[in-house]
Amino acid sequence: MIKEILSGKTCAECRMCCIFDRYDIWETPVFTEEIKNKVLEYVPDAPFAKVGTGYMLNAGEITDGQIYSCPALTENGCILGDGKPFDCRIWPFRVMNRDGIRVIAVSSLCDEVHNQTHEKLRNFLKKGLAEKIFSYADKYPETVKPYYDNYTVIFPEEK
Repeated sequence: MIKEILSGKTCAECRMCCIFDRYDIWETPVFTEEIKNKVLEYVPDAPFAKVGTGYMLNAGEITDGQIYSCPALTENGCILGDGKPFDCRIWPFRVMNRDGIRVIAVSSLCDEVHNQTHEKLRNFLKKGLAEKIFSYADKYPETVKPYYDNYTVIFPEEK
C-alpha cells in the first residue's frame, strides 16, 4: 500500500515491524480470522488471542532483552506475502487515538518514511490511503492504538 514512499527492498531488509520487545508488544497487528487461519496453516501452534472482532498475537510475558518475532516471519520474509494484516500493509503508519481524536501517525522506527516531509506524507495519505485507514478502523476498532509520543501525527481525522 505504501510502495510509493517506501521501497520493498528497504522493508524486506529491515523487518522492524515484525519483531517486538516488551515495550512495543502492543504494536502487534490485528489479524482477521481469515489471515489468522492462514498463519495457522503454516505455524499450527502460533499463539493468538481474540480481541474485538479480530485476533492479536499472544506473546505471553516478555522480559527485558527478549524479542518476539511474528510467527508469519521467516528467513525469506512474511509467509503471507500481499495477504498481510492491514496494520502490516500500512506500516509505519498507525491509526491512533490521541485525546479522543483518531489520527494517522508515523513511527520514528522507519527512517525512510519518518525522514520524509510531513507535507509529502500528508499528500500521500490524501490520495486515498487516509480514507482507507479510517474506514478500516471503523470496521475494526481494535486496530486503533493509543497514542504514543514516539509517533508523529501526520493526519488527523476530519469529521
